[in-house]
Amino acid sequence: MVAILVAFLLQLSLHEYWFPSISAAFSNQAYYWVPAIMYLWFYSIIGAEVFLSLRDRIPALQSQADATIHSGRREFLRTSSTALCALPVVATTFGMITRNDFAVQERRLVIPNLPEDLQGLRIVQLSDLHAGAFFDLRMVERAVDMANGLRSDLTVITGDLITTDRDPLEGCIDRLARLKATAGVWGCHGNHEEFSHLEGHASEYGAKRGIRFLRHEAATLRFGNAKLNLAGVDYQSFRRKPYLVRAEKLVAPGEFNLLLSHNPDVFPVAAAKGFDVVLSGHTHGGQINLEILHQDLNVIRFFTRYSKGLYSEGSHSVYVNSGLGTIGIPVRLGAPPEITVLTLCATA
Repeated sequence: MVAILVAFLLQLSLHEYWFPSISAAFSNQAYYWVPAIMYLWFYSIIGAEVFLSLRDRIPALQSQADATIHSGRREFLRTSSTALCALPVVATTFGMITRNDFAVQERRLVIPNLPEDLQGLRIVQLSDLHAGAFFDLRMVERAVDMANGLRSDLTVITGDLITTDRDPLEGCIDRLARLKATAGVWGCHGNHEEFSHLEGHASEYGAKRGIRFLRHEAATLRFGNAKLNLAGVDYQSFRRKPYLVRAEKLVAPGEFNLLLSHNPDVFPVAAAKGFDVVLSGHTHGGQINLEILHQDLNVIRFFTRYSKGLYSEGSHSVYVNSGLGTIGIPVRLGAPPEITVLTLCATA
């Protein structure tokens, strides 16, 4: 516990007192990597402290259960548990190396009474790029190239193109403008556009480059004889409820209604207002996620039960994209970056 306390105090002092001057003196890379290294060091200290505690406890517990335990076995337990101290560092290193291994997730969205001309419609979704120091523009280009190979009828981007106003927003949009889809490229804004006060600029620049960001508005898309009502809202904060105030005006009765909302927690409200499907991001799939007995364990579960993947309630669904970039630390574990292909169908 002493090690944890010392690590925490040092991390706090570095971040609060040294980091502002460091970030001002050095490049945008330092702005991200200095605190990231501190966070990684801090969490590694915590992990090592936990495993050291286990090392000290396991032999004692074993000897209480069996007084005749062989000294060689005690030594094996002690050595093995000590080796576990390296596990946080190994896991972190693995998560850093594999954080840009994009995965294509293909899912079928079953929509009862789906119009015939919408059946088989392919929607490609990208989210949470966080273009910048941890996800450079070459990675954005690679994601665009992968998305363009997925035969998209409609491509959507569900927020967080960047992390702060230091990041290359226009460069990111320039790369995303190469996305190809029959019905065009559409999007909504995330919390980091809001925090950076860049929602307006992103919308204006995106429109010039052929990407329309929907800000509490809707557009009608035609596919044959069928209509798809595509709506989008700005970031719906966990702290500012109720969600989707007056969003019922964006619903087109009798049509297929699709909502783009960065925050997936709006799903029950969106379903009640008449949206058939919600496409979201925001959670990064937990970014560091542990799956036990088919249950996802990650920090985002403290905020919402919609952490990653597909959720359905009755005839309504929400898909939560795990995103492509990272926030805070350049690590992904158990939540690989993804590009999603959603295919609409009337039956399973």
